[in-house]
Amino acid sequence: MNKTELIDAMAADAGITKAAAKKALESFLGNVEGSLKKGNRVSLVGFGSWSVSKRAAREGRNPQTGKTIKIAAKNVVKFKAGADLQNSVN
Repeated sequence: MNKTELIDAMAADAGITKAAAKKALESFLGNVEGSLKKGNRVSLVGFGSWSVSKRAAREGRNPQTGKTIKIAAKNVVKFKAGADLQNSVN
């Protein structure tokens, strides 16, 4: 399912227009992104939670040349599925 299909499904399920569903989805995504940028965790009980963790700088190898390269430190987003979501797909 892509974003357009999700908007269509949300509009149909909630009985709202596609424009309203798109606005709601974009608001949700924007708020999740904003919270993660601040370093906060976003948790939806039963569905899952998003969090930010730091990945340390490290050395890697260029696979073509074999030379050692430096990989910069960065923040990565992690998602952990909740129990209800995990059980629904098994």
